This record gives sequence, structure tokens and C-alpha cells, in this order.
Amino acid sequence: MQDASLFHALILGIVEGLTEFLPISSTGHLILAGDVLGFNDERGKVFHVSIQSGAMLAIVWEYRARFGHAIAGLGRDPAARRFWANLAVAFVPAALLGLAFGAAIKAHLFRPVPVALAFIAGALIILWVERRARRPRIESVDQMSWIDALKVGCAQAFAIIPGTSRSGATIIGGMLLGLSRRAATEFSFFLAVPTLVAAGAYDLFQHRELFAVSDLGMFAAGFSAAFVSAFLCVRWLLRYIATHDFTIFAWYRIGFGVVVLITAYFGLVDWTLD
Repeated sequence: MQDASLFHALILGIVEGLTEFLPISSTGHLILAGDVLGFNDERGKVFHVSIQSGAMLAIVWEYRARFGHAIAGLGRDPAARRFWANLAVAFVPAALLGLAFGAAIKAHLFRPVPVALAFIAGALIILWVERRARRPRIESVDQMSWIDALKVGCAQAFAIIPGTSRSGATIIGGMLLGLSRRAATEFSFFLAVPTLVAAGAYDLFQHRELFAVSDLGMFAAGFSAAFVSAFLCVRWLLRYIATHDFTIFAWYRIGFGVVVLITAYFGLVDWTLD
């Protein structure tokens, strides 16, 4: 494994971990970083998806007591069964739409203008939801019904549109549906576990011929960097939302949308996936 490949993997892992759970689109940032590093070909794009599992593991570790209790109580605790059922229900919409339309979306929507519009439209929705903030009807993930979970899952399905942000769709969608900021954020974390594992495994399996055993070091480096940076980011985000809203991320998204348009117009970054 060349030192350059390990360095690129570390950088991309850090970018993935720092952006995956913030409502700012990790995919957009990985494309930008990958293009700067010269690792934005088909192998690079599959690598981007696969290292999401490192970020997912940070959630499992941060909430290891919660997941452990839910696993232990699966056969006898109604709250544990409801927790797993809610995750399963919420996972389905994005999974079905991704399988049905993922290839078409990559072929037609991963262009500078649609990506930039998704960034900016998502920002405007965040500003609107924060401005109309009302007293939430659900303060904790434990209070969610399967219908609440399904609605959040439908919100997550919008994230198949490039530039939308999976965490942004689930968090802001959850708040719009009556979840508190903390409950929406935590359920977004939990829903990331099956979503990111499935997406990474599926994409890596579909393009397995692009990689060799010698690439294991690169994957290990990216996975580890994503885990550490995501863990730190999650800890920070939970403290941040205790006293702040998501407005700053909306303005950041607008700025990033402008970056997409400028870099695409001058040919500095290739925002396509074909």
C-alpha cells in the first residue's frame, strides 16, 4: 500500500466522520475532498460509501449501553421490541427507493445544478422549520410509535437525492413531524446503523472487482479515521443541540451550494458520478 493511498484514506475518513451526522451532506464533502486528492474515480466513490461503516460504528460505541439493553430485552421487553421495530420500519422506504431508483438518480441528478439546489433547498427548509419551532409532542425516542418511525423513514428517503443529506433529512424531518431536537437527532443516529451498513455492503459488493487484498490497509485507515472523527463529532453535536438550533448549518449549506456551482462552472471539481 502506497503512503499516498493511506494518506488519502485517512483524510477521506476524517471528512466522512465529521460530516456524516451533521445536516450538511457527507457525500458532497467527500466528492470535493476526493477530487482535491485525485481519488474521485469509480474506486474512490465506492470507497467513500464503504467507510461510512466506520462512522456507523461510532454510534454503536457511543450508545453501546442502549444497544446492549435493546438486544438483551428483545425477547421480553416491549420497549426493546419497539426500538428494533421502529428502526426496521424507518429503514424500509429509503432501502426500497434506493434499490429502485439509485442508478437512475446517480446518472441524472448528480450534476452541479441539482446538487447545489439540493443544498440550498435543504438550507431553506432548515431555516423554515427552526423559525416555526413549536413545542414537540415527542421528547424521547422511546415515545415514538411505528407510525412516527415510518414518517421519519419517508423523510430519510429524500436523501437519495444528491446533496440532501441523510442526517439532515431525518433530523429536520423528525422535528417537522413533532420530535424534539434531541429525539430527532438520536433517532437519526440509530437509523444510520442499518442504513450505512446496507449501503456500504451493497455498493462494495456491486463493485468488488475494483479492489484487491492489498487495498485492505486503505480500508482500515479510512474506517478507523471515520470512526474516531465521527465519535468526536457525535459527542460535540449532542452538546451543541442542548443550547443551539440548526440555523448555522443552513447558512453553511447555502455557502457550500455556491461552492458547488463555482467549482463546477470553472471545472475545478467533477460533481458527476458517471
